[in-house]
Amino acid sequence: MNKGKFIVVEGIEGAGKSSAISVIEAVLDSYDITFIKTREPGGTPLAEALRDIVKSASHEEELTQETELLLMYASRSQLLANRILPALAKGVWVIGDRHDLSSRAYQGGGRQFDDTVMDAIADVTLKGFTPDLTIYLDIAPELGLSRAKARGELDRIELEKIEFFERVRNKYLALAKASETTNIIDASQNMAGVHNDVKNAVEAFINSKQG
Repeated sequence: MNKGKFIVVEGIEGAGKSSAISVIEAVLDSYDITFIKTREPGGTPLAEALRDIVKSASHEEELTQETELLLMYASRSQLLANRILPALAKGVWVIGDRHDLSSRAYQGGGRQFDDTVMDAIADVTLKGFTPDLTIYLDIAPELGLSRAKARGELDRIELEKIEFFERVRNKYLALAKASETTNIIDASQNMAGVHNDVKNAVEAFINSKQG
């Protein structure tokens, strides 16, 4: 049995990850590929509980940056061990709404944790595991956040200052450009254009594996 593949969609708030994931679902369906979907932080009962802690803006005490970082990787470790790896082993593909690149961008870029710290925690929790394909939806923070605000109330991280998101985007771009398995898509273009780029990237990936 062939192992499943792990496709991840990344981007800041308002980049359009949900609609991009819908496009990927449709592409996999058209190729009769069985898949599941996950989200980070979250994806398992325990990981979802950790998500609530990270995302809530109403804690009685301030969540430290170090705690946030460790909770992100704790949640990811649970998801990887209990959902992603078992699915891939069965030949099931996985569509991930965020993965390690998010922590590299948000905690590494936004919170300015050193790369050596990020590498050490990732080595312990992920043990070298990486996605097969990453779709990074790139958008200016001003535009992305205006879209996010239009959706409703913002969570704890979404309430950060614009400078935080500028650092996040810069880190995303630097890492995406250095990665051979990451496709950068302009998420500021019209939705049809974004969806077409996502569709083309995923189809090219599938065809490269089937060829």
